[in-house]
Parts: sequence; structure tokens; C-alpha cells
Amino acid sequence: MLRDYVKAQKPEEDVLKLRLKEERARLSGFQMKIKEKKLPVMVIFEGWDAAGKGSVLGSIIKNIDPRFFQVATMDKPRTEEEQRYPFLYRYMVEIPEAGKFRFFDTCWMKEVTDGVLHGRIDGDGYSARTKSIAVIERQLSDNGYLVMKFFFHISRKEQKKRLEDLLAEKNTEWRVNEEDLWQNRHYDECMEVFDRYLNDTDLTCAPWYIIDAKDAKWAELQILQYLNQGIDTALKNSALAVPIRQNTFRLLQMPRLKDIPLDQTISDEKYEKELKKLQGELRDLHNEIYRKKIPVVIAYEGWDAAGKGGNIKRITGALDPRGYVVHPIASPEPHEKARHFLWRFWNRLPKTGHIAIFDRTWYGRVMVERLEGFCSENDWQRAYNEINEFEKELTDWGAVVIKFWVQIDSDTQLARFTDRQNTPEKQWKITDEDWRNREKWDLYEEAINEMLQKTNTSFAPWYVLESVDKRYARIKALKIVIERLKKACGKK
Repeated sequence: MLRDYVKAQKPEEDVLKLRLKEERARLSGFQMKIKEKKLPVMVIFEGWDAAGKGSVLGSIIKNIDPRFFQVATMDKPRTEEEQRYPFLYRYMVEIPEAGKFRFFDTCWMKEVTDGVLHGRIDGDGYSARTKSIAVIERQLSDNGYLVMKFFFHISRKEQKKRLEDLLAEKNTEWRVNEEDLWQNRHYDECMEVFDRYLNDTDLTCAPWYIIDAKDAKWAELQILQYLNQGIDTALKNSALAVPIRQNTFRLLQMPRLKDIPLDQTISDEKYEKELKKLQGELRDLHNEIYRKKIPVVIAYEGWDAAGKGGNIKRITGALDPRGYVVHPIASPEPHEKARHFLWRFWNRLPKTGHIAIFDRTWYGRVMVERLEGFCSENDWQRAYNEINEFEKELTDWGAVVIKFWVQIDSDTQLARFTDRQNTPEKQWKITDEDWRNREKWDLYEEAINEMLQKTNTSFAPWYVLESVDKRYARIKALKIVIERLKKACGKK
């Protein structure tokens, strides 16, 4: 793209001033429409060092109410803490909420291209990261985000002149670092890497716009024109459904819930003996995964009163409390509903060597949100593939993803509901919503079967815990977690 780039004709100065005034007013006028339509706008500035990204950004945001935008500056080395999370983590936690702008002063491009240029990322690593970026930009676009990407382009000669001018002044020389000078000396090599990246991530839903950045006001006008055009199109198309993508991940066969026998039991004596033995084994494995920096995600879904809480308690009873977190997932808060549905789970991912246990998960999208009408049909149908992509990102990062469905029958649920209702110290566990959900048992079972079938991938399979006998389910869960962690640690 850069090598084939043809500059647009810069208008005369008086025309430039007039058009700038018009486009600035147009952007200002879009603010309330963006808020009303709940359109999240993600604007990414990339480009050559000293190309003027900061100054142009400063000019553009003057046209927006400060309450409607934030700026994320990502041009800093990833800290040791950040490197203990997936590559996309620090960017995903910064995505804008509905009805607001988020401007990125460099985003994921710089981390990837710098990594290639300085030998930190090899060919396979580059391919994996550009694929992840393309997936997440498409997901954001599919979920109603407007993603606008601008690359500030200047010549080698122009870059050198700007760096020299900055170095010549005491008040600006601090703005030039060795990386800037290195880039100018290796301009052609950088051009090749940048060009490849732009081509590999130039998506229909999130295209690249190359900006002639030699003149700051001309650069601002180009960006305002493209940005306003993008906002106008997004506002007009906000109600359009998105095509459902074909699943490309290998799925494992999964039995339907009604075909799973639930008569498994375990004696008191065997339960106590197995529990002690397995918890001791898991305790040792927790130390090993911490030492080897292996992240673990354990996801629990299941019927109300199926025994998820007790099951989780037996897992955590074997773990060092400093190395795990249990996330009880309820209905999303307003600031969570205003973002991509996976955002609140990106925020809760474990560091390497730590364990995150989710008591209910991202699968709410294709169960309760689907059946209660909290999202559109297009949203939940699209979510199966988006969830598979999310879990693939986690496993490619090196995480062990263990997903449990805790299964009981309708009669067992009724008996447990009744027991909770009639036992004062248990009444907090039962709500009117539980009873209402029970009336939709058949609808939920249909949705769960579809969920299990469409997300039982080879890299993140489902495990059904038969929980009519809760003790049996607890032992089974412990065995599965131990087996998966042993495999991750290279043990037989």
C-alpha cells in the first residue's frame, strides 16, 4: 500500500482553510448523533516517527466535547506485568464504550512491526498476531464499532529534517530518541515491514487510510474527511445485520443433554479419600504452573442449583489463594453493556501462572441473553464463532481452558429449589428469577444443546459434570483439572 500510494492533490490555502472549517463543524455536529445511536468510534493513528500524529490529534479533538472522548497512548514498551497477559489484552481493555470516541496514539501495529524489525517476532509470530488483529477488528466492527485506521506517511528526507529540527532546539530535543533515529537510518527496511503489515490488515470492515502528513493542516483535513465519511456511513447502517460467518474450527461430537445418564454416584468413604488425594495433587500442580507461568481459565456453566458453587469450592480448596481469582458473573453493569460483550472477560483474564475461575461466563450471550431478548438474534448467532475465536486466542497464548457444564435433571432442580425455599439459611440462594427460568427449561435445554454442539472445539472442549450426586461431580471435576494441568506441564 505504501509503495503504491499516490498522494491526493493538496488544495490551495484558502480552499484548505474553508474545507477545514466545514469538516471541523461536521465532526462537532456528529457528537450527539453518535451518543444517541450509541456508536462506539475507535480511531487509530499509526505512522512514521515525527510524522505529526500528536499535533494533528490535538487539533482534531478540539472539535469534540471532552466528555465524549478519551485518548489512549500505547507507544510505550510493554511492561513485565503486561507481558503476562495475552498480546491483545492491553488494547482490548481500552476500547471505547457506546456513544464515545477513543483515539489511539499508535495501537497494535507498532508493537508488531517493531517486534519484527528488532527480531523479537519471527515469521510465525507475525502471522499469528496479524491474524489475531484482523479477527478482533472484524469482531469489533460486527458488534457495531466504527474502526478507523490512519497511517501518517512522510518521506525519509522529510523525517530526517524534522528530527534534525527537533534536536536543534533545547526545548524539543527530548522528543527525539534513539528509536526515532534508527528508524530514519533504516527507512527502506521499515517501509517494507510497514507496507506488508498494512496490506495484511487492510480489511473491508476496517480499511487503512494513508495520510500525506507533510503539512499538518492538510493531514488534518484528510483525516476529518475520512472520519466524517465513516461516521456518516456507520450511523446510516447501524441497524443492518451482519452476515453469520462459517465456523472454521474443528468441533468434537457432543451428546445431547437428555442422552447423558445421571445415575453416577460415589460413596461417602470413597469421596473423602479421593477428595483428599486429588486436592493434594492439585496443590502441587498449582505450584508447578506458577513456576512454568502457565495461565489457566476454568469456566463453569450449568443449571441453577446444579452445584457449581460447591464444585468451585473443592477446586479452590486445593489452591494457594494468592494464585487464583473466582469471578462470579452476574448481569453486565451499564459500562460493560456499552462495550463488546467479551470486554468484561478480557478484563478478568489471569496473569501467566495464575488461575481464573468463572462462575458463569461469556456463554450467557447464547443462553440467557438469547432467551430473554437482551441481544438481537444476529448478535447471539454471531457469538458462537466469536467465542470460539476468543478461546482460540487464549489457547494460542498458552492458556489451559477448561469448560464445565454442570448437569442435573428437572426433578433434581425442583427438589433443590424447594429445599432452599424451606430452609431459612439457604433462602438467599433462591430468587423469583430462578423460578421464572425454570418455567423455560425446555427452551434453555435447546439453547444449551446448540451451544455445546457449536463451541465444543478441539482446543477448548466441554466437560459435562453429572451432578445429581454433587460429590461425584466434584471428584470428576478435580480429575479433569488435574489431567489437563499435568498435560500442560508435560507430565503423563
